[in-house]
Amino acid sequence: MSSILTNNSAMVALQTLKSINSGLAKTQSEISTGKSIASSADNSAVWAISRVMESDVKGFNAISDSLSLGKSTVAVARQAAETVTELLTEMKGKIVAAQEDNVDRTKINEDVSALSEQIESVVAAAQFNGLNLVDGVSGNVDILSSLDRDSTGAVSASTIQVTGQDLAVGGYSANDIFGSSGGAPSTNGDTVALSLDNTGGTDTIVIDDTAQDNFAEGDRVTIRIGDQTASYTVTADDAVATSRSDMVAVGLKNAIDALGIEDLVVDYDSGSPGTLDFTNNSGTDMAVTGQFQNAGSGGLGALDSIDVSTALGADSALGTIETLIDTAIDAASSLGSVEGRITTQSDFVSKLTDSLRAGIGSLVDADMEEASAKLQALQVQQQLGVQSLSIANQSPQSLLSLFR
Repeated sequence: MSSILTNNSAMVALQTLKSINSGLAKTQSEISTGKSIASSADNSAVWAISRVMESDVKGFNAISDSLSLGKSTVAVARQAAETVTELLTEMKGKIVAAQEDNVDRTKINEDVSALSEQIESVVAAAQFNGLNLVDGVSGNVDILSSLDRDSTGAVSASTIQVTGQDLAVGGYSANDIFGSSGGAPSTNGDTVALSLDNTGGTDTIVIDDTAQDNFAEGDRVTIRIGDQTASYTVTADDAVATSRSDMVAVGLKNAIDALGIEDLVVDYDSGSPGTLDFTNNSGTDMAVTGQFQNAGSGGLGALDSIDVSTALGADSALGTIETLIDTAIDAASSLGSVEGRITTQSDFVSKLTDSLRAGIGSLVDADMEEASAKLQALQVQQQLGVQSLSIANQSPQSLLSLFR
């Protein structure tokens, strides 16, 4: 039966052509985007997996940066510890030479003192991005090393702990030496902090030596106001004065005055031992931090006791220097070990990131060779489909011959 109202051949040809055009559009999309699964509509399950993996890649990129920063910080500290070891070894040579009676021990002692000062300089400079791992202040530091995802999808962070080393000649403290009129100032490890308000009123900082078993020669008190720093080192005369706190407070006031901070007035309060009154007339708050360095209490504090100017001192220094060298070697060894671990983890994270990227690619990337071949075939099918539809549309014309 033939009908001019229903053309079954044309309908079949049209559906076939629509299917071919749909496949052609998908193939062209793969070629233009480079992905076989570009959205959740293409394959929701695979798309979801790829997005999770892509988020992990971004996380591991951040971890790689963290490991690079940590490695640099540890490398600086390790190099400082090795340098300190070399300087202590050189100092040992001087001390051994001082064991001989027929030498100028005074000049040798000057060389030893110079090496000690150089060690202090190396330790103080061994910081990276503000973090010093060998001054005895930082303590333990955690470096972000990995993101761990379990079977349920929960994510947790892993860290590598770096143990801070103490190669300082003097240790630091704050909690029991500084006080303030407004109650105890906030503390953070070795540093005390407060804010001088901008009302022009008076804030008081009290320097109390009794909790530190009295100041000793070489102790240092430091005050940082804004971005400027003033410090005072306790002298031999200060150490035997009746009121050591007063001597230190006056010395610190003079050091602050020398900074020439505009609109800041610092007065010594003669009615209260060891007290400084701060008046801020600048109109803005000023951040203040205070720090106390206790001479001789650091990991290499025994350096202060080395004196080879006498035969007895030279003999005593020989045992002391051996202990100090062992301390420096242990510090360098510990830092070297953790630096190696960070390097290994950094290499692993780099390779893991590459593997994740490869896995994502295998899930969602288009096979360009296959897409190219499919495109050629679909283009031919499209041309044939158009031709087939054209032929099917011509079939009702044959019915006209029946009415001639």
